[in-house]
Amino acid sequence: MSNRKIYRKIAKENNVSVAEVKTDMQCAINHAYENAPNDGITKAYQNKVPRKGTVPTVDEFLAYARSELKK
Repeated sequence: MSNRKIYRKIAKENNVSVAEVKTDMQCAINHAYENAPNDGITKAYQNKVPRKGTVPTVDEFLAYARSELKK
């Protein structure tokens, strides 16, 4: 399923816009990366997600999740 279809399905199920879905998902990812416990384990898992910046975009995160699910 493409990212676009994922966003549209979530938006429809929650009666919100696609933009709101993407914004909320990015906020959740940002929160997870900025407030991770200092246990080393969480950071190791976060570092497995390929990204251009310090925090992955929603599209980068979904691409990683999709690849992990295929394994």
